[in-house]
Amino acid sequence: MPCLNLSTNVNLDGVDTSSILSDATSSVASLIGKPQAYVMIVLKGSVPISFGGNEQPAAYGELVSIGGLNPDVNKKLSAAISSILETKLSVPKSRVPTLDGTGHNLFDGVAVRKSDYQALRALKHELVDFKGVLRSWNESGFGACSGSWVGIKCVNGNVIAIQLPFKGLGGKISDKIGQLQSLRKISLHDNLLTGPIPYSLGLLPNLRGVYLFNNKLSGSIPPSIGSCLMLQSLDVSNNLLSGKIPLNLSNFTRIYRINLSFNSLSGSIPSSLTMSTSLTILALQHNNLSGSIPSYWGGMGESKGFGSKLQVLTLDHNLISGTIPVSISKLSLVENISLSHNKIVGSIPSELHALSRLRFLDLSNNAINGTIPKTFSNLTSLVSLNLEGNQLENHIPDSLDKLHNLSVLNLKNNKLDGQIPSTIGNITGITKIDLSKNKLFGEIPDSFAKLAKLSFFNVSYNNLSGPVPSLLTKRFHSSSFTGNLKLCGFIASKPCPSPSPQILPSPTQKPSPKQHHHKLSTMSILLIAAGITIIILLATCCFLLCCLVKKRGDSKGKNGKAKASASATSIEKGGGGGDGGIESSGGEAGGKLVHFDGPFVFTADDLLCATAEIMGKSPYGTAYKATLEDGNQVVVKRLREKSTKGQKEFETEAASLGKIRHQNLLALRAYYLGPKGEKLLVFDYMTKGSLASFLHARGPESVIEWPTRMNIAIGITHGLWHLHKEENIVHGNLTSSNILLDEQTNPQITDFGLSRLMTASASTNMIATAGNVGYNPPELSKTKKPNQKSDVYSLGVIILELLTGKPPGERSNGMELAQWVASIVKEEWRNEVFDLELMKDAATISDELLNTLKLALHCVDPSPSARPDIQQILHQFHQINPHLVAPHH
Repeated sequence: MPCLNLSTNVNLDGVDTSSILSDATSSVASLIGKPQAYVMIVLKGSVPISFGGNEQPAAYGELVSIGGLNPDVNKKLSAAISSILETKLSVPKSRVPTLDGTGHNLFDGVAVRKSDYQALRALKHELVDFKGVLRSWNESGFGACSGSWVGIKCVNGNVIAIQLPFKGLGGKISDKIGQLQSLRKISLHDNLLTGPIPYSLGLLPNLRGVYLFNNKLSGSIPPSIGSCLMLQSLDVSNNLLSGKIPLNLSNFTRIYRINLSFNSLSGSIPSSLTMSTSLTILALQHNNLSGSIPSYWGGMGESKGFGSKLQVLTLDHNLISGTIPVSISKLSLVENISLSHNKIVGSIPSELHALSRLRFLDLSNNAINGTIPKTFSNLTSLVSLNLEGNQLENHIPDSLDKLHNLSVLNLKNNKLDGQIPSTIGNITGITKIDLSKNKLFGEIPDSFAKLAKLSFFNVSYNNLSGPVPSLLTKRFHSSSFTGNLKLCGFIASKPCPSPSPQILPSPTQKPSPKQHHHKLSTMSILLIAAGITIIILLATCCFLLCCLVKKRGDSKGKNGKAKASASATSIEKGGGGGDGGIESSGGEAGGKLVHFDGPFVFTADDLLCATAEIMGKSPYGTAYKATLEDGNQVVVKRLREKSTKGQKEFETEAASLGKIRHQNLLALRAYYLGPKGEKLLVFDYMTKGSLASFLHARGPESVIEWPTRMNIAIGITHGLWHLHKEENIVHGNLTSSNILLDEQTNPQITDFGLSRLMTASASTNMIATAGNVGYNPPELSKTKKPNQKSDVYSLGVIILELLTGKPPGERSNGMELAQWVASIVKEEWRNEVFDLELMKDAATISDELLNTLKLALHCVDPSPSARPDIQQILHQFHQINPHLVAPHH
């Protein structure tokens, strides 16, 4: 509510302020559409104020711009203010701003202190404002503390917060920032800042929050920062910082979050950090830290310690050596421990079973030996256990089934032996099991086939034997089982042998201790000869009958009345099938079919005779859902023949795409080259359809909870990370329609790499005509060349789609989804941005929603250089919810 702060019933130089207030009250009430009783006008005393020169006292008015007051009233108010300042406080009228007829240029009663104003001016001078976001930081200082200066908050004229994240700011942070003695929070994360962290930052006694992550800051962390005794959160992650961690960071008594990850910090971890009684999150991953893990956690010596509050401890991707200290077991509240990708040796302390709240434990890629402690069965809160890449030996404990909350079990690349415990099949919620590259023997337990949520399974390169449960062969790629010489049934070339018939002895027959050899009688020989003759005659008849049937079939084919039938052609390794591909006959229709070890095998005739229905069309071609004769369903995409490369280039590129395997990428299972130039791609059919239909074509009773949406966003990001970092592939057409969902609602990106199968001119034309309204970044309309930054933009739109529930193709107020959300956020953070379904849980997920929204807006920044890369996005997701996603290496 606007507030004009003048005293009532006081005559100043002949001005009756009571009549002025009456007019002002009426005008303000009319302006805001409220009754006059709603408007209150009071006097508040006086504070120092600067008018561009030395500090001088002035009336404290908190006058705000009100565009609607009568011009005469504005003039009277100006006169009254001038008289107050001149007669009571000796301020010349020349220094008093006046009101114009529209109520603008009102006096800033809450004025910024001179020293703070100078510090802000120095800060602006050192920054490079690429987007002009600091235009409101004027030369006079007026408005700095009344909300006119973007990103500045004040109390009584003192700057307490600088909040300018995601603004594309470059340059350096001025050392003059140390003049802001009341500063409590500095938030400049997700910009392009360079240079060092100012030493003077550590001279701010009231500093509570430092958020400088996702920049390009260099140099070391200033030791002076340890003097900020009020500091609660220090996050300088994902910069170019080097040097050692200051020892005096342990001086903080209120600190709850320290995040120095994704830098180049060296030296050892200060042992004093481990003694903090307030620290909740300690994130030091992805640095060059060495030495051993501090010996004492949560206490000293034999004492119980100081009641550690640590919940997240991430030290992965460093050079840390030594053993895992037993004292970590004293961190009774810890939920996430990540020590992966270090040089840790020794055994896993059995005392870790005391961590009753532990949900994520990652000790992967070290040199840990010994056995998996049986006491791990007490970690009943555990969701993810990753021990990959160590030297663990002996058996997998049978008691792991007590981990009823376990979702991920990764024991890959160790020296584990013995049989796979069938009890693991009792963990009904498990989604990933990786036991590959060990020394396990015996059969795969049948109980694993009952794990309905299992989306990743790998037991390759062990000593397993026997048949693979049939349900597992249908759900998982054959590479999940390779490297087990005695394992069978997971691929057509390794069928399981039929059981040998057993001849049981007669109950009355007694085994003879000696074998007696009798000569065949003449009658027996005649009977055998007659039997052989009959068999030969029958075989001859069958042969003649087959020839007759074939001749009739050929005759019908010439008359154009032939019907395709299933071919029983055997599958062999094909020289023309590409690397890793398996080529089979093109069947009666001709052509060539190349498999990439899908969950089931089909022939070309099976494919061409399948019942098909159109699923949709894209610039690349038409997609069909094909139902094979055996009931299995696949997706067949018929490419536009005139747009594809020649056969040799096509096969080379297709073979390359056929090798790509990732749990969030829809695998290419086979391709078919027809005799008339047809080119078909075969994929698995996803029963839940696309993300677009999942979000926008559901009934009103169907609710999509936030964890499901978050998991989808994270899964898409993981898939895109694999494309960008491992395969060097730009998707170029990423939309919610190209995200398919499996039975567990895990996302799989499709249509990636298809541009490699097309001619250069066709690819450019497809980009121009794709019509992905709302998903394409603005620069793509000019360049016609998608890149990783344009993929990031499309990912950001999909995240906004998940947050808002709105289709990007539908304009809001004439704007695309990204622009509409940005316009709402620019005004203020409003709940109307989010899908109403999410607001019922807003009390518990508001921080995640807000931070995910900020990340999405960062991705859809109009400037490609300001967008994060896919690694940074994963890092941000980890910071938003470290329990849902682990940092990608």
